[in-house]
Amino acid sequence: MLTQREILSTIEMLRNEHLDVRTVTLGINLFDCAGHNLAEFKRKIQDRILGLAENLVETCNEVGDKYGIPVVNKRIAISPVAAVGAAFSAGEMVEIAHTLDQIAGKANVDFIGGFSALVEKGMAKGDRALIAAVPQALTETDRVCASVNVASSKAGINMDAVLLMGQIIKKAAEMTADRDGIACAKLCVFANIPQDTPFMAGAYLGIGEPDAVINVGVSGPGVVKKAVDRALSTRPDMPLGLISEEIKRTAYKVTRIGELIGREVAEQLGTQFGVVDLSLAPTPNVGDSVGEIFQSLGLLSIGVPGTTAALALLNDAVKKGGAFASSYVGGMSGAFVPVSEDLNISKAAEEGHLTIEKLEAITSVCSVGLDMVAIPGDTSEDTIAAIMADEMAIGVINKKTTATRLIPVPGKKAGERACFGGLLGESIIMPVKNIPGPNRFIRHGGRIPAPIQSLTN
Repeated sequence: MLTQREILSTIEMLRNEHLDVRTVTLGINLFDCAGHNLAEFKRKIQDRILGLAENLVETCNEVGDKYGIPVVNKRIAISPVAAVGAAFSAGEMVEIAHTLDQIAGKANVDFIGGFSALVEKGMAKGDRALIAAVPQALTETDRVCASVNVASSKAGINMDAVLLMGQIIKKAAEMTADRDGIACAKLCVFANIPQDTPFMAGAYLGIGEPDAVINVGVSGPGVVKKAVDRALSTRPDMPLGLISEEIKRTAYKVTRIGELIGREVAEQLGTQFGVVDLSLAPTPNVGDSVGEIFQSLGLLSIGVPGTTAALALLNDAVKKGGAFASSYVGGMSGAFVPVSEDLNISKAAEEGHLTIEKLEAITSVCSVGLDMVAIPGDTSEDTIAAIMADEMAIGVINKKTTATRLIPVPGKKAGERACFGGLLGESIIMPVKNIPGPNRFIRHGGRIPAPIQSLTN
């Protein structure tokens, strides 16, 4: 139970510390819509999605108003289109993406995720068709998000898929060159993709999920920063173990709020409640930054020596506090470090404190990966694939989720700026250290075997 003091502090979080429910995402199973007739398939998915989601936004707003807790984003996640639309060609997959975009507009949601393929062990016909469709689909739609899982701790890393995704990312960037390659901002490449994450661009509804389910993404980096600041203002020499306790208590309160909202939305929509994703998800707003937490902890900037240790403390405390607050924790659950979506992290990259190499290092202890990283437009597909392969290896070996959202910005070089707008923010283009020429290691293809610790059956 929360004490009176904790209730008052929660009210303060709402008023002055950017506390909100970052997303309520309705997952919808589409497998019984599958078929060979494209027109019939599009009609079925529209009827299914709108039948379940037509009141999603209105319900979220009503529940948010009731408790005075804003639900910032309302989203839909569907079964992976590569599976439910396996009968269709790449051109037909693009048509499906257009239909999904129209459905999202009618439902008035921010994004719809699930234009996805799971290819960690190999690619089937539907997977190849969907991946081929990704550049055009993301160029010609506004609300459709795509994800491709190319690795897992059980299967290893599908290097053929990794190289293919390097080519796809280059093509998607070129097709949206007039918008700084924004199509790539809606595409995630994963290792160990969660089946229940509510956050875009990686959200989709997994195979083992119910017909319809509400998953909630809580946030609150500003709340955590203020909690650390308050603790250190009263005791500047506070040891790190006690700082961790402060973060745990804060994460507990944030998670309880997210579960309260999620359960009530699910009840009103007549759907099942799924999970709370505990991830600290920043925005480009001042005071809503994960990067600022590192400064509150005593570092001059995210990226300087000590960053990995600080992130390990932060990630662990958030998970422990959130897990105590909810029996159903899922998604990625940790601290996001998206470069363009966090004003402080973007500034650290601009000032040279944070490099791609340091970002890769810290992803060994956080839950996401190289997220919303703008790189020079002339970065080769081999280099992009190699960066992804390194990130996938971190996820596979450590049995955790990692991902990349790399954006090669056409016509721009390191040190210039890329602007994506809205929640996607803007960022300095980070330099990529690479020797020119093809990467023969990446082009061997095949599958890097799963590590020995995967043999757990």
